Amino acid sequence: METVAVVGHASTTSNLTETYFRWLETQARDEFDTSGKTYWELLGLMHSTLFEFSVARDDNRIEDGRDLRLEFCFAHHVHPNALQHLGPGASFLEVLVGLSRRLAFMAGGRATGWAWQLVDNLGLRRMYDPLDTTKLRQSQEIIANVIYRRYQPDGGGGFFPLIDADEDQTQVELWYQMAAYVDEIHPEY
Repeated sequence: METVAVVGHASTTSNLTETYFRWLETQARDEFDTSGKTYWELLGLMHSTLFEFSVARDDNRIEDGRDLRLEFCFAHHVHPNALQHLGPGASFLEVLVGLSRRLAFMAGGRATGWAWQLVDNLGLRRMYDPLDTTKLRQSQEIIANVIYRRYQPDGGGGFFPLIDADEDQTQVELWYQMAAYVDEIHPEY
């Protein structure tokens, strides 16, 4: 098994991967959620699912997700190559966290709050632990619908549902979907 140096200690790649996943979870945790529910299995599913893009420039959202790896490595004093085994893409969870940070910048608020707003928008908040067979299948279907853009033309079922969509959101770059979403919820911007 490959090992990497972490602040002078040997650690397996799987331990580093687990530490990274737990760090990602904190980037998406809504600390004001008082439901007492956990979402480890859903977040694990999101993290194990590769985000693919089919609309031009959505690769930028993948890069936002990959930038989280660099941030993690810097914060944990780990060489950036330590997570290269995760591959050249980004996970669904990494993209979601990246989008939440962009939303916090564009619309204000906390990125963690925005992450859970995106989870709500996708209809995934009801997919708390444990994920039984039905919830797992539904979660996989929702995630696939987002990745392969099988959601509604108004964005319903995607990250950014709109009340008044000017164009088919399944054909619009995520950046512009996000901008339209922010315009609807914060018209003063």
